[in-house]
This record gives sequence, structure tokens and C-alpha cells, in this order.
Amino acid sequence: MKSRGEDRSSSLESPLTENQERSTISDNEFDGETSQQGVNRARENFVDEAKKQIWLAGPLIAVSLLQYCLQVISIMFVGHLGELPLSGASMASSFASVTGFSVLLGMGSALETLCGQAYGAKQYHMLGIHTQRAMVTLVAVSIPLAGIWFYTTNILTTLGQDQEISIEAGIFNRWMIPSLFAFGLLQCLNRFLQTQNNVFPMLISSAVTAFFHVIVCWVLVFKSGLESRGAALAISISNWVNVVLVGLYINFSLACMKTWTGFSREALHELVSFLRLAIPSAIMICLEYWSFEMVVLLSGLLPNPKLETSVLSISLNTCWMVYTISVGLGGAISTRVSNELGAGNSRAARLALRVMIIMAIAEGAAVGITTILVRHVWGKLYSNEEEVIKYVAKMVPLLALSDFLDGFQCVLSGAARGCGWQNLCVIINLGAYYGVAIPCAVLFAFYFQVGGMGLWMGIICGLCVQIIALVIVNALTNWDQETTKAMHRAQKSTGPCVDITA
Repeated sequence: MKSRGEDRSSSLESPLTENQERSTISDNEFDGETSQQGVNRARENFVDEAKKQIWLAGPLIAVSLLQYCLQVISIMFVGHLGELPLSGASMASSFASVTGFSVLLGMGSALETLCGQAYGAKQYHMLGIHTQRAMVTLVAVSIPLAGIWFYTTNILTTLGQDQEISIEAGIFNRWMIPSLFAFGLLQCLNRFLQTQNNVFPMLISSAVTAFFHVIVCWVLVFKSGLESRGAALAISISNWVNVVLVGLYINFSLACMKTWTGFSREALHELVSFLRLAIPSAIMICLEYWSFEMVVLLSGLLPNPKLETSVLSISLNTCWMVYTISVGLGGAISTRVSNELGAGNSRAARLALRVMIIMAIAEGAAVGITTILVRHVWGKLYSNEEEVIKYVAKMVPLLALSDFLDGFQCVLSGAARGCGWQNLCVIINLGAYYGVAIPCAVLFAFYFQVGGMGLWMGIICGLCVQIIALVIVNALTNWDQETTKAMHRAQKSTGPCVDITA
């Protein structure tokens, strides 16, 4: 008699997998064809790949935007309480991103490599094992991060930030501590579904959560008397609602039956092996995110810190909102590349990257033009202060350029995660942002006295260096070798599925 794990292993040939195999581009696909037939086949493959990526990227963009909107909505509500609450909440959000959210997001992104390649290699039960390892690790990491958030005020004042703003930021982050644990779990669950190309449940849960968040935020900010504390508490509540919704779907859906086989003791093994990829993944993401957030911290050292902090925070929130589109594209290309490499299809992985690059350029141009068109009204969504609104309008052209560049690098970084190049990207990001971006930002803002706009100009310099490096790396890549590495990684991680509920 077969065990439960063997029964599942013998039934892994799903219709989705068969369709995926039929769409695979073999190395001998063009053999025996005429030149015109080859061109037609290449065009068909390009169109088919574009359709797959749009079908995958569209929901991922929406999910990324909806989840980020929780923070943006809360800050918008706080912005109508006055300039000081807005500055405090903005500073708190920047600090929270630097010391918490970016770390968990980065560690969770290791699943894009592990789960994506395992799914392509048909090691389906390993998706659940990898995800559970990530959940255990991220919850453990959230505990010391919560301690850092608890002392936000002390840390910010030690760094020379304005006393009043630091106190407001500290209060905001203490009320947002429960969201840390929910955010970490959500990253794991979302990657688990994303790497299976099962993104619509994520979209539905995120949409329900965002709608719920508007109501909760309004009640807690304006009706309960909690004001800015209510906005932070609303983020925590909404994140936990999202975790519960996604968790229920994974546990009870037939679509996840082969990849989620119950909680397993195996998830507690090989944690060090997971950390070997999760830590560089976190560093890769954090080096990029921290440089952007550092712009807001540096703005507090400029003359008129309340104005500069408010405007730079609005600019950064706008940048992150637009960045959610790029995150969706990056997640889509990461999934496509990791799936194809795990399945041994080097040609398909290379084609996927080329298609996504074209899509990223088109998206970046559209977003940049739209950003410039709304420059005179965008600041009004965040503040009633005329000085703030005018300053935001001056910043928008720089934001448009950085949005275009950031979208392009996000796609290249997504492909790198799909290949498992996190260690290489750590070196690239370190040089681009801390060897170029931050020094240039300080030079423009303080030496040439350009102010907040100078800080953003430095970030643009770093983005240019990062893009050049990533383009060179991708151009020199041997995709056949990457396929061999991916298949070896997927096979090496395979182990027996042990269900602790059996």
C-alpha cells in the first residue's frame, strides 16, 4: 500500500503542467524549418510568452498596489490631521521600511528562487516545505525587529532627527508592531501562490483587505479619537485579515492540494540552507530600499526639516506606489524564469526576459508621462498646505525619471532572483547605491545646496549604475549553465514529505 506522500507524487501530472510542457521551446524547435517559418514561429512564441506574462503580471501588479495602499491610505488620513502628524507618520513609515518591512520582504523573496525552480522541476511537495521554512524563519526574525520598532523615538533622536517628529514616529511604530508578524507570513504565502502561477486568490484577498482598510482607518483615525495611532493600528489589523484570507484558501483549496501537503517536520530541517539564500536576498533588497528611505532621513537634516521631510516622504510614497507596478512585472519575470529554468528550458527563460524588458520600457514611459501630467494636483492628496503642494510639483519631473529607471532595473532584478543570483546582486546594489547614489545625494543636497531635489538626483545616479551592471550581467549569461544549476538545486532540495498530521 502506498503512503500519502507516494500517492501524491504519482499524481503530479496535472493539466496545467501538461499545457506548460506543450508550450516549452525545445532546443531543436527550429530544425528543418525554412527561414520564413522560423520567423513566424518566433513571432508566435513571442506573442504567447507576452500573453502568459500579462496574465501573470496583471494580478501581481494589482496585488502589490493594493497591499502598498494600506500604508498610503493611512498616511493620507494622518496628513489631514496636520503637518506634524504627517511628518511623524511619514518618518515612522520610512523607519519601519528600513528596519522591518524591507528585511522581511527580502528574506521572503528567496522563495521566488526555491519555490519557482522546484515547481518547474515538478518537485511539487517541496513548495510547501520551502514555504514553511520561510514562515518559521521570518516569524523568528520579526521578534528582534519588533524590539527595534519599540525604541523608534530613541533611535531617531540619537540620529539627530527633530524631537517632535521623532516622538510622533515612535508612537506610530509601536502601534504598528503587530503588522510585522503578519507582513512576514504574508510574504511567504504570496510567494507560495505566485510561483505556481496561482495569483487570482491573492488579488481577491488583497482587494477585500484594501476595502476593509479604508473603513477601519476612517473609524480609528477620526471616530475613535486615536488619530495617528489609529492609522497605525489599522495597518496591523488589515495585514492580519489578509494573512487569514490567503491562509484559508491555501489550506482548503484543491488547487494547492499537491503543493501544500500539511505541516511537515521537514520544514524544521535545513533552515541553515534556507538562510544561505534568504540572507543575501534580504541584503539585496535592503540595500536598494534603504538608500531610498535614507533620502527621507537625510531630509530631516536640511533647513526647514518639516517641509523637506513631508515633501520627500510624499515623493517616496509616490515612488513606492508606482514601484508596485514594477514589482508586479519583476515578480512575473522571476516566476517565468525560475519555472523554465527548473524545467530545463533555457531558451524559454531567455525569451521570457526579452519579452519582459520590452514590456518594462513601455510601462516606464507611460508611467513617467502620467506622473508629469498630474504634478500640480498630486500634492493635494497628501496635504492642505500650499507650500507642500508647490514643492511636490517641482519634484515630479525627477520622480518620473526615477520611476522609468526603477521599473527597468526591477525587471532585471526579478530575473536575477529567478536565477538565484542574489549574491551577485548584493555586490551590484552595494556599489550602485552606497558607492554612487548616497555620496552623490549628499553632494547635491548639502554641498551644491540643491536641497531635497538634490537628494533625489543622487538616487537617479545610483539607478543608472545599477541598470548598466545588470544589463552587462544578463548579456553575458550562459542560460544553458543556469538551467543546469537550477535543476541541480531543485533535485538537491528534494526530500520525503512527512505530514505531522498523519
